[in-house]
Amino acid sequence: MTFKAKTLFKAGIASLLLSTAAFAQEETIKVGVLHSLSGTMAISETTLKDVMLMLIDEQNKKGGINGKMLEAVVVDPASDWPLFAEKARELIEANDVDVVFGCWTSVSRKSVLPVFEELNSILFYPVQYEGEESQRNVFYTGAAPNQQAIPAVDYLMAEEGVERWVLAGTDYVYPRTTNKILEAYLIGKGVAPEDIMINYTPFGHSDWQTIVSDIKTFGSAGKKTAVVSTINGDANVPFYKELGNQGVSAEDIPVVAFSVGEEELAGLDTTPLVGHLAAWNYFMSVDTPENAEFIETWQTFIGSEERVTNDPMEAHYIGFNMWVKAVEAAGTTEADAVIDALPGIEVPNLTGGTSVMLANHHITKPVLVGEIQDDGQFDVVWETEGLVEGDAWSDFLPESAVLTSDWVELKCGNYNTETKTCGGASN
Repeated sequence: MTFKAKTLFKAGIASLLLSTAAFAQEETIKVGVLHSLSGTMAISETTLKDVMLMLIDEQNKKGGINGKMLEAVVVDPASDWPLFAEKARELIEANDVDVVFGCWTSVSRKSVLPVFEELNSILFYPVQYEGEESQRNVFYTGAAPNQQAIPAVDYLMAEEGVERWVLAGTDYVYPRTTNKILEAYLIGKGVAPEDIMINYTPFGHSDWQTIVSDIKTFGSAGKKTAVVSTINGDANVPFYKELGNQGVSAEDIPVVAFSVGEEELAGLDTTPLVGHLAAWNYFMSVDTPENAEFIETWQTFIGSEERVTNDPMEAHYIGFNMWVKAVEAAGTTEADAVIDALPGIEVPNLTGGTSVMLANHHITKPVLVGEIQDDGQFDVVWETEGLVEGDAWSDFLPESAVLTSDWVELKCGNYNTETKTCGGASN
């Protein structure tokens, strides 16, 4: 072969490799991962990025979806709420992702909603939240208040005899709206307003001495008292430490948390926390074959038998598998087709049953109350008899009780059942 021929051959091979790489890149289904890997929420969100990488890896081992491999595109919005919107736009416009799995706090979710609506992309949101929302482009795989907060309060009333209530939360939309619902629910159950104490603290709050002291004082009135905690992120670490420092035991004033799971407890000395509670829809300690397989896959992928699983990880597991089935059914990743295909999709959960995507873009879930053990795991002390359907609009707020969400028949997220009108397609 002449020098010129060799040069042409090499150029041809290079061109072929470039075109093959371009074709492969074009054929890749891109999955956006939008979770804080730094800042106050990294303690909770980093593991959700990791589980998404695992789920994508496992799907690729099965051959991808419809013959195409999946590619993760990871960004770090850094616990900066406006940055979530910028990173969401970057994922959709610059990186051309087909779907996004992400957000934790409601303020981060609220930040990205206009972006997903404008660009007509899909977000799977995996964390318990305050409800009062149903957006066409969002699928809510975490718990609505009727799948976590309300059942937890019912448990404390019935099983613990609680009569006084401390509603303690981080100062943003999820705790404030959830506590608004809980306050209305408690008063409707006959609880006097003076038997409800509400307190909010900033993200990353660290000085809990005065607040825990106030809780102790509030709980010394002769009525059984409990703390309902919507404290988020790394503020939970000093909060629980201060409970231990001041001798607040679960027998005296139990705390039921909505944002503390196995991942948050992994960094704590749980000795003084034994007996306190959390309400979720999944615990790592659930004894099912599906959960055992998930845990083994997770710990193998992450390379550590010490790494735990938690509820939002299961929500991503459910949401990801629903999205895969919807893409397979639609035969495309095109947003409108997948959005239309998702309602009615049913996949296994990790507690031994299945979850269904409802017309309101929420899912069916069991509700569990777990008691903290000294190993950082939870002993399930109570659970619902069956699955609970996620309710986008609370029955306990007058302005919401008349609203329903149905993206299949009504094509509306906030349809008013009295006026027979849709309040706006984006809600």
